[in-house]
Amino acid sequence: MNNLYIVMPAYNEEANIDATVKSWYPILSLAGADSKLIVADSGSTDRTHEILLGLKDFLPKLEILDTDHPGHGPKLIALYQYAIDNGADFIFQTDSDGQTDPAEFEAFWKARAEGGFDAVIGTRPERGDGKSRAFVEKVVCMLLGMYFGIKVTDANAPFRLMKSEVVARYLNRFDKHYNLPNIMLTTFFVYYKEKVCFKEISFKQRSAGKASLNIPKITKIGLHALSDFRRFKKGL
Repeated sequence: MNNLYIVMPAYNEEANIDATVKSWYPILSLAGADSKLIVADSGSTDRTHEILLGLKDFLPKLEILDTDHPGHGPKLIALYQYAIDNGADFIFQTDSDGQTDPAEFEAFWKARAEGGFDAVIGTRPERGDGKSRAFVEKVVCMLLGMYFGIKVTDANAPFRLMKSEVVARYLNRFDKHYNLPNIMLTTFFVYYKEKVCFKEISFKQRSAGKASLNIPKITKIGLHALSDFRRFKKGL
């Protein structure tokens, strides 16, 4: 059976991390014996790391990855590279805030086998994190259409199952501190016509804790992304 690495970045998620890890851990039983759940936690100022260490005592396939940058994007890049380096066949990425539903994973796992997909990526027709974030996502997808001539409805969903060898094909295009790897991975998959399937998922409102990214921060990252899009386009 294919080995699966479930990867999730974490930052100040003490209110959610215990329940999130425990809800996703049983998913590993669907895949090969060497499958793992990897959480990247660095920079947290609350009890996130302490809780993870406690979970590791009785969840043997849980690993904690320390990174040199607290940002969400750099943690994703480090997680993807770790999974590739350690022999994962497939990588599944989600977040540690509890907004995604593990019950929806099995349909993705079946789809990659039955359809032979390189990636199965979630789309969020309804978002529990507010209209402002949904608007930002629409703008991003519009810009991707303008810059790269692709059509996607959700480029950044944190619910994506990807073949490791396909991620490895594009990961070296990012420096280790790049902020938006999921958006650009989606872009490259579609632009280069990898075999990609998009499936609708639910996306709940946070039940606890506070998002580390607010709209001003997202806007600042978005403005910087415009120059990144131009740079990536030149490299196509």
